[in-house]
Amino acid sequence: MSGTNATSGAAPCRFAHYFVICGIDTETGLEPDELAGENFEQSPLKRTFKSKVLAHYPENVEWNPFDQDAVNMLCMPKGLSFRTQADSREPQFHSFLITREDGSRTYGFVHTFYEEVTSPQICSAMQTLYQMHQAENPSSATPSSSSSSSMDSLASSLDEADPPSSSSCRSAACGGYDASRDTLYVSKALCLITPMPFMHGCRRFLSQMHRAVTAASPPPLPLESYVHNILYEVPLPPPGRSLKFHGVYEPIVCQRPGPGELPLADFPLGQTFTLLGIENLVQLFNCTLLEMQILLYSQDYQRLMTVAEGITTLLFPFQWQHVYVPILPASLLHFLDAPVPYLMGLQSKEGTDRSKLELPQEANLCFVDIDNHCIELPEDFPQFPNKPEFIQELSEVLLRYGISPVGGAPPTSVPTTTTTPGSVSTRHPGLKSQQALRELEDDGRNGNLGGEQLAVLELLQGNTTLERLQALAKRTGVRVEALRGVGGEGEGQGGRTAVEEEELRNAKLNVQLREVFASRFTTMFADYEAFVIQSAPDLESWLTNREQMHNFDKASFLSDQPEPYLPFLSHFIETQMFATFIDNKIMSQWEEKEPLLRVFDGRIDKARLYNVRAPSLRSSNYQRCTVLKESAQAIEQRMMKIDHTAIHPHLLDMKIGQGKYEQGFFPKLQSDVLSVGPTNNNRWSNRTATAQRRKDRHRQQTEHLTLDNDLKEKYMQEARSLGKNLRQPKLSDLSPAVIAQTNWKFVEGLLKECRMKTKRMLVEKMGREAVELGHGEANITGLEENTLIASLCDLLERIWSHGLQVKQGKSALWSHLLHYQAREEKLEQQQAESPVSNGPERRKSESSIGMPSLRASVIQDMRHIQSMGEIKTDVGRARAWIRLSLEKKLLSQHLKQLLSRQALTKKLYKRYAFLRCEEEKEQFLFHLLSLNTVDYFCFTSVFTTIMIPYRAVIIPIKKLSNAMTTSNPWVCVSGELGDSGVRQITKNILEMTFDCQNLGKLTTVQLGHDNSGLLAKWLVDCVMVRNEITGHTYKFPCGRWLGKGVDDGSLERVLIGELALPNADEDFGRGCRTPDMQHSPGQTRRVSITSMGGRGYKPTSAQIQEAIGEAVNSICKHFHKPEKERGSLTILLCGEVGLVGALELFFHNGFKSARLFQKTVFVWDFVEKAVAYMESADQMGDMQETAEPMGLTCVSLCHYVSAINSSPRNIGKDGKFQLLVCLGARDRLLIQWLPLLVECPVIQRMYEESALLRDRTTVNALIAVLQTLHDFPITLEASLVKGIDL
Repeated sequence: MSGTNATSGAAPCRFAHYFVICGIDTETGLEPDELAGENFEQSPLKRTFKSKVLAHYPENVEWNPFDQDAVNMLCMPKGLSFRTQADSREPQFHSFLITREDGSRTYGFVHTFYEEVTSPQICSAMQTLYQMHQAENPSSATPSSSSSSSMDSLASSLDEADPPSSSSCRSAACGGYDASRDTLYVSKALCLITPMPFMHGCRRFLSQMHRAVTAASPPPLPLESYVHNILYEVPLPPPGRSLKFHGVYEPIVCQRPGPGELPLADFPLGQTFTLLGIENLVQLFNCTLLEMQILLYSQDYQRLMTVAEGITTLLFPFQWQHVYVPILPASLLHFLDAPVPYLMGLQSKEGTDRSKLELPQEANLCFVDIDNHCIELPEDFPQFPNKPEFIQELSEVLLRYGISPVGGAPPTSVPTTTTTPGSVSTRHPGLKSQQALRELEDDGRNGNLGGEQLAVLELLQGNTTLERLQALAKRTGVRVEALRGVGGEGEGQGGRTAVEEEELRNAKLNVQLREVFASRFTTMFADYEAFVIQSAPDLESWLTNREQMHNFDKASFLSDQPEPYLPFLSHFIETQMFATFIDNKIMSQWEEKEPLLRVFDGRIDKARLYNVRAPSLRSSNYQRCTVLKESAQAIEQRMMKIDHTAIHPHLLDMKIGQGKYEQGFFPKLQSDVLSVGPTNNNRWSNRTATAQRRKDRHRQQTEHLTLDNDLKEKYMQEARSLGKNLRQPKLSDLSPAVIAQTNWKFVEGLLKECRMKTKRMLVEKMGREAVELGHGEANITGLEENTLIASLCDLLERIWSHGLQVKQGKSALWSHLLHYQAREEKLEQQQAESPVSNGPERRKSESSIGMPSLRASVIQDMRHIQSMGEIKTDVGRARAWIRLSLEKKLLSQHLKQLLSRQALTKKLYKRYAFLRCEEEKEQFLFHLLSLNTVDYFCFTSVFTTIMIPYRAVIIPIKKLSNAMTTSNPWVCVSGELGDSGVRQITKNILEMTFDCQNLGKLTTVQLGHDNSGLLAKWLVDCVMVRNEITGHTYKFPCGRWLGKGVDDGSLERVLIGELALPNADEDFGRGCRTPDMQHSPGQTRRVSITSMGGRGYKPTSAQIQEAIGEAVNSICKHFHKPEKERGSLTILLCGEVGLVGALELFFHNGFKSARLFQKTVFVWDFVEKAVAYMESADQMGDMQETAEPMGLTCVSLCHYVSAINSSPRNIGKDGKFQLLVCLGARDRLLIQWLPLLVECPVIQRMYEESALLRDRTTVNALIAVLQTLHDFPITLEASLVKGIDL
């Protein structure tokens, strides 16, 4: 970010490494630049021609070798540009950077101006080209309204004004050229290459160099003196100090932050905020943190660089770890195909429409149109925490400096010798205010109305005199904001020039804005150290096992964060930049701290001193930045008191008469005096030499302790996950072999990323079991699962967009699926009557009980997604399809099926694409197949409002006669998200399909009939219900009669269901599933005692007590899980091993249930008799003597029992007992009712002496166990308590 790492180690602290001149090579003449995309229909003046590095001094610097191709390409990204005297020839400034393999950066600062072409050969070549062009395109000779400035390589969007009206009829203004009449000019660039981004200082130095060439009188000294001075005699300012050095005419001051301050960032952040608007900038910042693909788009190279550097600067203490090319030369456009996160800047041609821009992948793209102040965001990503308060604080800082937080226009700059003219001139200034008003109404720019337009709007409404003034001001290049005068911030203090004042203002604004961002991270990650896992004994073993190790306890960290932060943080801690930050932290035990980490840790320590953070640990309250004042003061103090002054430029030992001054032409410099620096006789080089010797000694000592550096570097390269070695495309070598090798690296990287992601998903999902197997952290929240699935969707999109032949739609995966669907449907039509395809399907349906099996079909799943009206975009459809396939355990199988159509894959993808690398593709599908070992509900739980078809099948016990019934059955299915309502079933069909809104995971089925007809009794084995989209089948066991006078006389039953395992043949290729959520994964499932109870088997009292203990234990565990991970409470209460079943066993023990007059007696009969006794006793007054609370308890029990009996539902006696237990557990009354039942004399008649219910000790133990349930808020499903009026 700061370039600090670029200067570490052996690099001496020189301010600039190279001075470079690029332009036209008169020897080779005009060479068309094919890489920049030649267009022969354009006038020759608008075409691009190859530029050359004409000279660079010195020849080479050992620690920063000169990369001629890269520098030439970035100094003039669009080659040479020509102009005539009729065109605007304002000089332009832009910056660039080159990232080396090790991640260190070198900055370039370029001043481009126009120089008259004196070579007759070039003028005549241009004349010939123009005549040929006219002959081929006669129509182009008609005057056009756009000036030839549009072909300028650096067409700053500020100076693309309409051509001057006076010359609009002349040939030159029409993009024409006549050598006899016109003067031809060509672009030339002066460039400084520096190790640190001192943008303002370099800009001023270069503009003074240019001024020296264009001034009427020659400069005070030959130009070589100034170049030699900045290359060899101007040092880098030491940390925390300021330095003054001398340009041609004025001194230049630059300063460097101290060790505890934020690293150097000299690009004006105020301009970034003004260009994008605060809302857009925060969204872009968020996308950068989440490592999406980011493409900046502008006509002006400096704007691309300013926004890119601004955004990466704000990431402190994190660093962008992926491809970073703020200015993408035309020859490297294939890099937009990279299937990795990137941050790139693309120059827009004048007049090109965004919609015509063909980008290979847009599913995860954040597209930033800088000139139009708008931003296109990817779908569905979490927002930055406390965003409104954050924006509010940033707005206050901007307003303090007179900048509108809304943004939308270039910021005012104090005119320097090279300023570009104001802004785009308008032919109708009177319409400006109307346009501003209209834009405000239309909100066509995401709510970003330009700062300047806002000012116009306020001043102009209805005032014609002011409108005329505005038009005049516009023509002379003065801005409305400038008319107000900036006031504040101490104008012209301490004898500073206006330019210095502006620079100081920019520097203070920069640091204050950055402090606000930095303080957000200091708050969010104040306790990050507590969660870093330091498990390796030494650096070597850590580097060797880097990939297998868990470095950060993510689950514990998230559980410690405030709820509103979780969506963002769970995504962010999965990024490469966070992983690298933690790696740096771990490595700091063995070697010097990385500079950004050192500053960040220092701030956290300081915050701890001032504020013991424990009470506010989990608070999501916004904490404002407290160091704004000090940070600005530090900068001002350094500017007030200059710490160092560099040696003045002086005469060199030069040959006389060379490089004679000629106004308007940059002379050929004498290379012999510029190729070497002075002998080491000045102060700073001596000082650095000693420092260097000290450093060398230190390094030699530490080398014995740590491992060999080359080996370490090799490990580090491997240790850093994907994308590190692809940070920067090699600009100089564009041979097909290099491009192929780069693509191969992408393929390997994607496969590695797939392996890591699937492993992470499995480990998280398997929870505790995985921990026991040594896989690191346990426990995954639903939120984190969602994050991992979203990142899998993103990975699949990137794989599918790698090496596309032609891009169609925003989602490459969905586009491929649509092609596949079209082909398959065509084939289906051709073989519509073919019986072959139905054979296996019929066999399958016979094998499964009562439920015809669902065929696994890519097309069918696509149709389900296409029918979902809620999803409006292709990206959304692709993600939904991935989630559905994952939930059905068919993702790998579906994708294999999709890729089996090789002809289609070949048609859609280039040879080097990931999907056409056979071996990697197989491994990729294998990694995805491993996800079938765990259960996901990532489709059902996300799309909660969609309509889903359900199929319900009632399976009677056939071997008994009454399998058929004359009554009218009905069913009501309930799930975690709602119920289906009562659905009537056609008599004796016993199967139905119905559509209703997503019910989520199914929990209960209410089954009943109306008791009509002669055969109104019905023995049901179970009910099966299937979600026809996801294929999840639930089994609801019954095994009892429904009918009056049979069993417990129930006409309806509430059945509790669990997910049924798929059949072996149906589950082909899907793998097994995880243990159910209720049971601990390592245990085999306990044999249900309750299921044995009904078959003449009598459980012992120890078994019964164990069953109750386990049931209560399961409920306690349920409430101790994070809310998103809890299963169904209904199963724990009423399921096979639930609380109700265990208490039934307790009440059945020693119960005299012998048939009295052929009538079975139930536990509910005992409860009713006990209540009847209490009520009669109460009437007779026996209860009067009882203690008051006991009386109240009696009343509550009687009240609940009568409410259950008077319910309109026809539930049987066992159903009523179940309801009483559930209501008692919910309202915490069970332990009060038990003593009443025990004390009641009825117990002696109905229970044997040995019954558990008559043993005081056992009952007291039971009460103690049930007491633990009082700590939890038990809520009952609507299907259980329907119709009960308490």
